[in-house]
Amino acid sequence: MQKTIWVLLIALTFLNCKNNTDSDVAIAVEKESLQQDLPFVWEGANLYFLLTDRFNNGDTSNDVNFGRTKETGKLRGFEGGDIKGITQKVKEGYFTDLGINAIWMTPIVEQIHGGTDEGTGVTYGFHGYWAKDWTKIDPNYGTKEDLQELVKQAHAKGIRIVLDAVINHTGPVTEKDPVWPDEWVRTDPQCKYDNYENTVTCTLVANLPDIKTESNEDVELPPQLVEKWKAEGRYEQEIKELDAFFERTGHPRAPRFYIMKWLTDYITEFGVDGYRVDTVKHTEEHVWQEFRKECDYAFNEYKKNNPDKVLDDNNFYLVGEVYNYGISGGQMFDFGDKKVNYFEPESFHSLINFEFKWNSKEMDYEPLFKRYSEVLNNELENFGTMNYLSSHDDGSPFDASRQKPYETANKLLLSPGTSQVYYGDESARSLIVEGTVGDATLRSFMNWDSIAKQPRTKEVLEHWQKLGQFRANHPAVGAGLHQMITESPYVFYRSLSTDHFNDFVVIGMDLKKGQKVLDVSKVFEEGDKLHDAYSGQDITVTDGKAVVSSEYNMVLLEKK
Repeated sequence: MQKTIWVLLIALTFLNCKNNTDSDVAIAVEKESLQQDLPFVWEGANLYFLLTDRFNNGDTSNDVNFGRTKETGKLRGFEGGDIKGITQKVKEGYFTDLGINAIWMTPIVEQIHGGTDEGTGVTYGFHGYWAKDWTKIDPNYGTKEDLQELVKQAHAKGIRIVLDAVINHTGPVTEKDPVWPDEWVRTDPQCKYDNYENTVTCTLVANLPDIKTESNEDVELPPQLVEKWKAEGRYEQEIKELDAFFERTGHPRAPRFYIMKWLTDYITEFGVDGYRVDTVKHTEEHVWQEFRKECDYAFNEYKKNNPDKVLDDNNFYLVGEVYNYGISGGQMFDFGDKKVNYFEPESFHSLINFEFKWNSKEMDYEPLFKRYSEVLNNELENFGTMNYLSSHDDGSPFDASRQKPYETANKLLLSPGTSQVYYGDESARSLIVEGTVGDATLRSFMNWDSIAKQPRTKEVLEHWQKLGQFRANHPAVGAGLHQMITESPYVFYRSLSTDHFNDFVVIGMDLKKGQKVLDVSKVFEEGDKLHDAYSGQDITVTDGKAVVSSEYNMVLLEKK
């Protein structure tokens, strides 16, 4: 996580001077060395996850395509959200106001044209995980020009764009979507999930053809794809690009490498900053090392060809969905009969942490923060974890009925690690929708009306905005070391030091309203000018104390 031994020395110095308020020893680094350019750190990013179809409808003319007009089960059809809708909210400053510095959107590749019905009513591929053609953006989501504009507008505001990669499976078979050839996919057996083999070499569910990612045999393109490309007038160009890719890489023309080529094209053409990778544990682990290599190559090519569009020197970001992975396992995931390290060698930078919601239910703030700081600075040092409290396919969210939106914000946005804000977390969008079946209840359209009209929703959103902006402005919150200052009142600091940047903040929680006296002598010097980002007031450190008078029970202190 690019943290140095110097950070540990800082922390030890703070602890050693616990009872000393002398400003000469209160801090172990020269504050004058603080670099003013705010670095972006993936390990502490504030990432917003949205379903492309369910966030904002920016273009009603693309709401229906490919005859997807059958009546569907509740919340199981396309609802109109698109790339233009996301761009609209970027330009309006919605994400900036929320302190978001990365957006992860569900897959935008062309989905199957038909629908399925597995007892839940007709379902279309609105969620993006049922690919038909990886080389084309589904018109329900928008066009290439729309994606270019989104990346341009997001980057102008310092927001990274993370797409969603699916290599494990195609979309289901329907009357409009024939199965891919046998050398490409298997249609059985269905996974039993009781060991490694029964998790990897199988179909996730019935009628979800599994890509033969283990194959190294040359295969021809699926005939339906050839026919489609010819009808669209781009067959020759696609073949030319494939030939160049396989000549450059030396890879066999095996199924997984075709898909890797198609996915990395979005990097070289549009300059997206990362991929969240779907169904990681259902594919051989070496596949992700191969994918990372191709992503890194594509990102470097984009930077080389577009030097004026380069945001920073960060590497391409890969975060993996290893379902049920948790930080308790450190770098390892246990299948029962086999353990796999998806971080090394040269695989993922970060994994989604399915454990965080349970930790948040079981732990108060200090035990939670302390645990994550310890793990991320030891077992997972140089890597990262993405924490979430609600998501699109987790049927046991932290607060489904949205009775605890403030606690949700506090634990998610103030815990060490990357924070994943699921669309509507910040506006208390209910995750219980009557009449839905399965994960459809998690996927209602964004509650913009509530934000506009409901005072409570506005208050909740304002709290998320204050914490989110503070987190975005201070990488130490998510990527730094945590240390409690006092238990009562509950006050702690976060510190992050790299070769070029030092960041220190003090946070107080569950404080009394009115006058609050915080001991800040371990972090700030006598006479330092501070700003409370929660109440908006400025104060001066006097006798090692910061005195804040406000109606709020939280203080977010930063040096001015």
